[in-house]
Amino acid sequence: MANTTFTGPVRSQNGFQSITVAPGTGTVTVDATFGTATSVTTLAATTVTATNLVYTDQNHPTTAAINATATATAAEVATGYITSTSAAATTITLPTGTALGTALGATKGTVMDLYIDNTGGANTVTIAVATNGILSTAAADSATSFGDLTVASGVTGLARFTIMFSSATAYVFTRTA
Repeated sequence: MANTTFTGPVRSQNGFQSITVAPGTGTVTVDATFGTATSVTTLAATTVTATNLVYTDQNHPTTAAINATATATAAEVATGYITSTSAAATTITLPTGTALGTALGATKGTVMDLYIDNTGGANTVTIAVATNGILSTAAADSATSFGDLTVASGVTGLARFTIMFSSATAYVFTRTA
């Protein structure tokens, strides 16, 4: 098979394997498997640590803290996980579609989850969309569920939002958990 170069993300529901084929015998050896349980079998131990092997939508190596009313930067949103520990009510305005799209290298069809963690906060966090960010039809039609842009404080203060890009510079926003 020929080499293929992609400019966008490559996605698979069943993972990826890096293989080598022995010349002459054709024996296939799996060198690395990338998926929900990533494993690497032929890599020097000094280049891989347990903390840099697997990053999925649910494993955020970096997070952003926003503890006062502010507009989140595109870099903060790109972490996929924002915490708030504010004692005061806080509104987090998302960046413009252009700024967020640029930070993510988004194109039409790019989707990302954004988690807001207010479990350490003492007041409500409200999310607001900015220019080129709109609420989805589900959010508009079901304001008490998909359109609920408030995140309670305390043990129930965790929410997941999905950001779907309709172009490189515009996104649709929906609460999904």
